[in-house]
Amino acid sequence: MKQDTRQLLRQLPKVDVLLQRPALAEWEQSLSRSLIKQAVQDVLAGLRRDILAERRSDVPAEDELDAMVLAYFRRQKSLRLKKVVNATGTILHTNLGRSVLSEDIGRHVGEIAASYSNLEYDLDEGRRGSRYAHLQSLLKELTGAEDVLVVNNNAAAVLLALTSMTKGKEVVISRGELVEIGGLFRIPDVIEASGGTIREVGTTNKTHLSDYSRAVGEGTGAIMKVHTSNYRIIGFSESVPAQELAELAHAKGLPLINDLGSGLFVDMRRFGLPYEPTVKEVLKQGCDVVMFSGDKLLGGPQAGIIVGKAEYIEPMKRHQLLRALRVDKMTLAALEATLQLYRDEDLAIRSIPALQMLARTQKECLRRADMLAQMLRTADAALQVQTVPVRDMVGGGSYPEYTLPGYAAAVASEGLTAAELERRLRHAEVPVVARVQQDRLYLSVRTLRDDEFPLICTEIAKAVAEG
Repeated sequence: MKQDTRQLLRQLPKVDVLLQRPALAEWEQSLSRSLIKQAVQDVLAGLRRDILAERRSDVPAEDELDAMVLAYFRRQKSLRLKKVVNATGTILHTNLGRSVLSEDIGRHVGEIAASYSNLEYDLDEGRRGSRYAHLQSLLKELTGAEDVLVVNNNAAAVLLALTSMTKGKEVVISRGELVEIGGLFRIPDVIEASGGTIREVGTTNKTHLSDYSRAVGEGTGAIMKVHTSNYRIIGFSESVPAQELAELAHAKGLPLINDLGSGLFVDMRRFGLPYEPTVKEVLKQGCDVVMFSGDKLLGGPQAGIIVGKAEYIEPMKRHQLLRALRVDKMTLAALEATLQLYRDEDLAIRSIPALQMLARTQKECLRRADMLAQMLRTADAALQVQTVPVRDMVGGGSYPEYTLPGYAAAVASEGLTAAELERRLRHAEVPVVARVQQDRLYLSVRTLRDDEFPLICTEIAKAVAEG
C-alpha cells in the first residue's frame, strides 16, 4: 500500500466522532441511533474503497461528510417504487408500469385501499358476496359476453382457461402463433403447464383452415388462436380468421379460445392506427372464450379479463387455481372505474390517459413541444433547445410496426454530454426518463402532462448546475 494511501485512510474520522456532529445529532430526535450509525459506517466504508482503488485523492471536509451521510440516509430511507416522469414517447412503457390511471381513478383506488369496503359483502342482502360480482354486469354490457371473470394478469387468464378446459387434452394451435410475450412466458410452455398437449399445425408463415381440420381428433380439447400483437409476419403469409376457426371448432364440437393480448373497446382507426377487432367484435365472430389485458390499450390496471360463454367460464370460477390468481380490492376498484368510462366512448377517450395520449394530434404535440422548449430556455438561457419531429410508440407489445407522428424538445448543454444529462435526470428526486439521440436529450411531449413541464425544467436546471 502506498504511503499516500495509508495517510488518507488515517485521516478518515472515526464513526463515533462523526456521530457527534451537530448535523447528524439532530436526526436522533426522529430516528434511531442505530440507523444513523449504519449510514455513517456505510459512507466511511465507501470512502475507504474509493481511496484504496485510487478513485479519490482527498478526504472530504466535515461539512461534505455530513452532506454525504445525510444524502446516503435519504436514499436508504426513500421508497424503491416511486413516481417517474415518462418523456420517452412510448405510451404503454412496460418498464415504467404500462398504462397510467387518471387522477380521479387514482383517488378512488386510494380511498378503497385506505378503507374497509364491500369487496365480498352483499350490501343488499347483508351477507357474504363475491368479489367478482362488482364487474359482472359492466363487462357483460361492454362486451356482449354471457359470463366474465377477472384474474391478476393475462398470463394467469390463459393458464386458468387452459387448465380448466383442456387438461389432459390436445390444444390445436398454429405454429405461427406459438409466441413468447416476454420474460420467457411462452405459449407452448403455458399449454404444457396447464396439463394440455400442443398439437401444432401449419407453418410459421402460413396456416390454412384444412390444417386445423386434419389435426382435430378424439383427444382434442380446444382450438386456440393467439393474437400476435407484439410482432408481425409480413410478405408470403396467411392465417385463418377467427370466424372461420369458430365455425370449424363448433362443427367439431369444440370451443375456440382466443388470447387477444391487448383487448380493445375502441376502434383504433380513430387514432390513425390500423384496424384491430374490439373484444365485442371478436366474441361476435364466434369465439367461446376470449382473454385480454387490463393495463394495455384498455388503459386500466394490471389484470387478466376472461369473457365468453358461461358453460366454460362457470367452471373456472370453481377451479382451485382461481384462488391463487384472484385480484385484490385495489385492482377491482381501478378496473371498475376504468370500465365505467367506456359506457361513453368519447368520455373514455377524454378521461383515460392512454387514450388521451393516442388521440394527441401531431399539431397538438408541436404546440406542446414548443411550449416546453420555451420554458426550458427560460429556466436556463445557456441550454440549446430545439423542437424536433419524432415517431412515438404505442408500446406494451401493441402495434409494434406502427409509430405515431409527434414532437419533442431536444436539449443540449455545453460541457455536459446528453448521456450524462440523461443519467442525472434518472437520479433526480423525481426521476425523468428520456431518450438520447444524436447527442441530444429528447423529451417527447406525447407522454407528458402539462403539470410535469415545470418539474422537468427544474430538474434539468439542477442537473446542468452540478457542472
